[in-house]
Amino acid sequence: MQYLSLLEKLAEKNIISDKQTYQIKVSESNQPFSIHWELRLLLYLGIMLLSTGLGVLIYKNIDSIGHNIIFALFALVCLACFYYAFQHRKPFSWGEIEESTNFDDFALLGGCLAFLTLEGYLQYQYNLFGNRYGLAVIIPAILFFFCAYFFDHRGVLSMAITALASWIGITITPLQLLENNDFNSQYMIITAILFGIFLIIIGWVSIQKDLKKHFSFNYFIFGGNLTFIAALSGLFISDLEFIYGIIIAVLSYLSIAYARKKQSYLFLLMGVIYGYIAFTYTVFKILPSNLNPFLYMLYFMLSALGIVLFLIKIKEIVGLKK
Repeated sequence: MQYLSLLEKLAEKNIISDKQTYQIKVSESNQPFSIHWELRLLLYLGIMLLSTGLGVLIYKNIDSIGHNIIFALFALVCLACFYYAFQHRKPFSWGEIEESTNFDDFALLGGCLAFLTLEGYLQYQYNLFGNRYGLAVIIPAILFFFCAYFFDHRGVLSMAITALASWIGITITPLQLLENNDFNSQYMIITAILFGIFLIIIGWVSIQKDLKKHFSFNYFIFGGNLTFIAALSGLFISDLEFIYGIIIAVLSYLSIAYARKKQSYLFLLMGVIYGYIAFTYTVFKILPSNLNPFLYMLYFMLSALGIVLFLIKIKEIVGLKK
């Protein structure tokens, strides 16, 4: 480990004695190992598995249980989770709120999942919203955005963004495209790009105005990936290849610049991988089809070499010291 090599160097230069080196090694080896994040991950998985298991159990035994009992059960679970989260909430702040030792964040997530299950059950059994599918989607989106900001919960924010994207897809996209499963439509691609850019702008505004600026990560991740994927789809199937290529190039540059500013590997990989896909497609599109196959192999060989050099220099590119 790094601290052991540092101890050895200090001992070689007689900066610390052998006894001190031994004591430091013993102290480091006896320190407790934190499993905080592992436990949180298991709790999140447990909540999702519990929600899924209850849904499957009820689906298979719906005739024997009864619809009213099912409705009451989900409503009770939903209200109990929200009540617990509300009772253990911390004062609202536009900054990042420190995580509590209580299970309020897990209760909030469980309440949101229970609400989705309850709403889906009401629509399936009682056709509560009829054909107004947009209304069925926008209600949880509004609720989740409120809960995400009020309780400072990034997981619920991700659910809210997903619900909002679904609502926009249902509301803006013409119904015949959904009925014909025409997801390669130019209309849907433009809608996805505009929504992705909208999310990126929201993330940028949250940083500039210092309004839950730690939420910008969620907005940038969802908006960046959505815009990249939609622009790549447009590049592959549309005649406006130049415009979509410009969008990908600009977004790749911004993603890499942001990665260097925040020293983030994730945004660096986003910019490089999506940009590489677009560049490779453009190269193969421009080159004649009867080109020597060896040149294609040479391109991929050089690309592989570039990937190796990229991984070697990735810390320097991001701006981290070796």
